[in-house]
Amino acid sequence: MKNLLFLVVFCFLACKSEIKTKDKISASLPILEIHDFSGIQPYLNIDGSKTYIVNFWATWCAPCREEMPSLDNLQVNLELNNLKIFPINIGREDISKSESFFKELNIKNLDIYFDSPITLAKKFSLRGVPTTIFFNKKGEEFARLIGSIDFNDEKFIKWLKNYN
Repeated sequence: MKNLLFLVVFCFLACKSEIKTKDKISASLPILEIHDFSGIQPYLNIDGSKTYIVNFWATWCAPCREEMPSLDNLQVNLELNNLKIFPINIGREDISKSESFFKELNIKNLDIYFDSPITLAKKFSLRGVPTTIFFNKKGEEFARLIGSIDFNDEKFIKWLKNYN
């Protein structure tokens, strides 16, 4: 019961969305060791050619469910051809739940990654899910969004193109 209350509060905190941009770049992207369900541990390598989006989500999170289809579309947006998105599930569940989530929402352009021991969530001091962190081509965090957003929004696309 205590864990359920934690999850509800965690998700509730993220319901109000606001992109917080950084006036001064203060943090660089740490070497991210993320996991996929094949057991492979890919590393996020900064090669100077892409803008990176790291999106933390969970299958039990209603705002995550709402924004995931537009995040999927963002990955294949032709105006943002130098973009790589890493959707990282912080839920402690098996692959079938994540696959069902992606299938229900018709997610076809994103891979499933996970952070079941929530190491990355702690490293980035998450306050709720969904949380989306934006990194420039140098691997520097330039913005953070706590809460859901329509990633198809024209104003958002125009803003993000500045970093593409």
